[in-house]
Amino acid sequence: MAERVRVAVIGAGAMGSNHIRVYHAMPDALLVAVADPDDNALSTAGVRGYQDYHHLLDEEQIDAVSIAVPARAHLDVALACIGRGIATLVEKPIAANVTEGETLRGAAQRNNVPLMVGHIERFNPAVCELKRQLDGRELGRVYQARTRRVGPFFQRERDVGVIHDLATHDIDVLHYLLNAQVERAQAETQCRIRTEYEDAMSGVLRFANGTIAEIEANWLTPAKQRELMLLGERGMFALDYVARTLAFYPHAEGAEGKSTPIAVPGAGDEPLRAELESFLRAARGVESPAITASDGIAALRVAEALVEAGRTGQSVHLAEASPTP
Repeated sequence: MAERVRVAVIGAGAMGSNHIRVYHAMPDALLVAVADPDDNALSTAGVRGYQDYHHLLDEEQIDAVSIAVPARAHLDVALACIGRGIATLVEKPIAANVTEGETLRGAAQRNNVPLMVGHIERFNPAVCELKRQLDGRELGRVYQARTRRVGPFFQRERDVGVIHDLATHDIDVLHYLLNAQVERAQAETQCRIRTEYEDAMSGVLRFANGTIAEIEANWLTPAKQRELMLLGERGMFALDYVARTLAFYPHAEGAEGKSTPIAVPGAGDEPLRAELESFLRAARGVESPAITASDGIAALRVAEALVEAGRTGQSVHLAEASPTP
């Protein structure tokens, strides 16, 4: 592989345009081409543009690719890249459903191609620091978690609901922080307010280690909020994803505990830059993908369970969760 990794971006919409911006700023990356059906999006990319990603793959020599197309197209686009031996990053969710995610995982394994899933919050400096705190047993056993990921609705192409689009961030973060998988899911949803899918969800997840998580997501709230709380033996951690801050509230016998701010190394660093740097290291073979296909499938499996629980009003055990169409 050349000294600079030759990269392409397929899909130049809201997230793909950010990949383009960050790759341009990375000294070890050479962005050579972008594919998107929209000529306007291609005109601002600053590199060769293709309306058909097949033509990009036929014409360009690339080492790595970011795929930021709608979820329903992840399977076909990623398979085309993996089949050519190109290191592949797929934006979350990994695919439209678990079955397709497993197909991608199998293809990457057979072709010995690095496949990484873009769960960007893993690279949020506050999440990284919280993981260090938990690994150091600063909280002890975790009893409860609560996540809130809400904000205003922005008109763009959506082929999934708020569970797959937003809640998968928090599902993956909780898997990562707790080092445990979800056993059971319950949810109530509001549908067909702004999209044909679920637009608001309040869910409860029970993890194999006993932790209970309340998870809230919508794209209806006027003000953007991205928050995580973990309650445990020794107190409570409160994390703000947007501000990239972390605070600890120790237990105080008979009194309200006061918070202690936790220093977050690199709080000003952009998570997407850290994610793409990690991806390029995987593309070079220096390290394994930080977020594997199995990680992406695990988050997607819980998302499907929440959709099913919201549809039926029944608890869903993960072994019983049926894939969404």
